[in-house]
Amino acid sequence: MEAQAFAGQATFQPQSTQGFVLCCLCGTNILPNASNMCVNCIRSQVDITEGIQKQVTILWCKECGRYLQPPKHWVAAELESKELLTFCIKKIKGLAKVKLVDAGFVWTEPHSKRLKVKLTIQAEVFNGAILQQTFVVDYVVENNMCPDCNRQNANPNSWNACVQLRQHVFHKRTFLFLEQLILKHDAAAQCVKVKDIHEGIDFFYAQRGHALKFIDFLQTVVPIRFRADKQLVSHDTHNNTYNYKFTFSVEIAPLCKDDLVCLPAKMSSSCGGLGPLAVVSRVTNHITITCPLTLRSYSMDAPVYYRFPFTALASQRSLVPYIVLDIEPVAGPGGGRGGAGGQGEYGASGPTPQSGSGRYLLAEAQVARVADFGRNDTTFFVRTHLGHVLKPGDTALGYDMVNSQLVGLDYEAHVAKGGRVPDVILVRKSYEEKRRRRAAKGGAAAARPWKLKSLGMEVDDVAGPGQRGRNEAAMDADRERFLEELEEDADMRARINIYADKERMAEAAAAAARGQQAAAPAAAPAAPAGLMDDDSEGDDEEDLPQVPLEELLDDLEALGLEEGGAEEGADGGGDMDMD
Repeated sequence: MEAQAFAGQATFQPQSTQGFVLCCLCGTNILPNASNMCVNCIRSQVDITEGIQKQVTILWCKECGRYLQPPKHWVAAELESKELLTFCIKKIKGLAKVKLVDAGFVWTEPHSKRLKVKLTIQAEVFNGAILQQTFVVDYVVENNMCPDCNRQNANPNSWNACVQLRQHVFHKRTFLFLEQLILKHDAAAQCVKVKDIHEGIDFFYAQRGHALKFIDFLQTVVPIRFRADKQLVSHDTHNNTYNYKFTFSVEIAPLCKDDLVCLPAKMSSSCGGLGPLAVVSRVTNHITITCPLTLRSYSMDAPVYYRFPFTALASQRSLVPYIVLDIEPVAGPGGGRGGAGGQGEYGASGPTPQSGSGRYLLAEAQVARVADFGRNDTTFFVRTHLGHVLKPGDTALGYDMVNSQLVGLDYEAHVAKGGRVPDVILVRKSYEEKRRRRAAKGGAAAARPWKLKSLGMEVDDVAGPGQRGRNEAAMDADRERFLEELEEDADMRARINIYADKERMAEAAAAAARGQQAAAPAAAPAAPAGLMDDDSEGDDEEDLPQVPLEELLDDLEALGLEEGGAEEGADGGGDMDMD
């Protein structure tokens, strides 16, 4: 006993000891418990894994790598993943009677068609005693083709739902950009077949839900409207079941970047009096129009657009090149960066991020047509929103409102009311001359050190009655213009994936090295004119918009880090703000 003194008094505290008992079966000295048996004796008397399945058979589709979750649901899961572990545990019968403490995979050969899961469980035995036990469950993997793969192998062209994507314009740059968005977000992963036709693209799916999911994706990237139809394929009168094929007709709004539009009177008034003549400055899932005379912008979504639909008064095919003779920013109210903003459908007044915050600069310029330059003295004084990029001597593309024959009910009504129509509406800066000089050099200097991937599409070369056939020259021109707009617009490049072309980079580096070696011996002090020409060419290369190397991604497929994948096109689609 121990004694402690507190204020002159001694307190005695007895020392407690742990009591032990003998196991009722083997006589081992153990701590007291409800069963008065040691752990080994309890395990010999009771098996808490009794009634739990130790061997399970699971069905696996070799084609798509999915497992059957009865009755007819197929689950995709990788080896030794959380999803596969959850699937395996749910397959065990009798596990609900015990408490699951831990679970994990035991390594097996990948080709052995066997899976092993180690489980640790607890259960109550003998008057409240808790027993914990570990055991292994074996899974036998049997091959069984899922209905989708079976149908696909029997008929590769079989489909139950089709999404017909169309845009009624004369070019296909919108679909080139949309192709890159689909590749970036892997939106066509469940697509059975993709067919490229003269007016758009058809996407075929094995299930209706996959087609609806793809339409939901389209609504987040482009302004669309769609309608659904179905056709009866077969009908079983005994169990009253029907088999349909579903078709979704999706129409993209027929507006592209840099299109000239004349807003209807109701739409103009809902935009706060914007326009009515305006330029489409950006097309995503919203359409943004900008007035080049005031810098006022308005953004509308697909429902608002289709409430008062309007088409393009003139498109990029009608653009005329102009030479900028003089330009200076507009000072005072309505001038400067951003300009005045309009109040529109969403109640937001002031310049939008597309028209304000330094994106555009209102300026007054004196321009002359390139065709008239040097032949006559015809010039035009215009107000433009491109004051931040244009300078004297530049070439700009715009709409010639004097000589163009523009047709449209809203435009004719605007003119009949005495509305103001400018002589010229400038749309964008032109780099055609500088690109022509770069192309004249040829070789690696004219090649782009980047590339884009493309979808594996079937091309429909057969044109039906009254349909136009494929024009390869027009397709190449659209693709080239698409790449040029990708180089000019950084916002569009941010929405897609651009990959570095290592082969072209190596060729460009080798050509530059050879050029330096050839120029070194030929250098002479008495050649100032040649030096001036080289400097001007260097300035052109600096002004020419290009894709920065830091924005390029490494192509994992080209490096051999991924298997499969679509073929990459060197001149594939680019970005164009949804043209």
